[in-house]
Amino acid sequence: MTETGARSDLLDGLSASIPYIRFLGLIFERRGDEITALMPYKPDLIGNPLLPALHGGATGAFLEITAVMQIVSDLALKDMAAAGGTLPNGYAPVMPKPIDITFDYLRSGKSLDTYARAIVQRRGRRVANVRIEAWQEERAKLIATAHGNFLLSSGGA
Repeated sequence: MTETGARSDLLDGLSASIPYIRFLGLIFERRGDEITALMPYKPDLIGNPLLPALHGGATGAFLEITAVMQIVSDLALKDMAAAGGTLPNGYAPVMPKPIDITFDYLRSGKSLDTYARAIVQRRGRRVANVRIEAWQEERAKLIATAHGNFLLSSGGA
């Protein structure tokens, strides 16, 4: 299996195994080392029916999950390189845990599909620093951003 196929299978497997990702209907597309996440619009995601606007909690969760999936993909790439180009059978990624995360809601999310991309600004052995952006119709018109620090290991493992 190719490197791209192995990492895509890993992300698909994680997506299928996490109930909230399934509820949101998130889809992850890999291009090189970047992941673009899609949260397809559905009426269950509306928080303010008068506007209508996406619920801030759904938007925030989408940003956090996008960051986690980008980190997992990056770590899988590193593990593949260390293992000679393939992921070992039964490979289980280390799931990053948020240490802190700050959300900036820039404009109301409309009743449209929403996209997000995470940029790992720095990744050490134990902590990753990530910036996440979400948009709808135009990438230049962000609806929300987030900045978070994620624990990669407990240090004892």
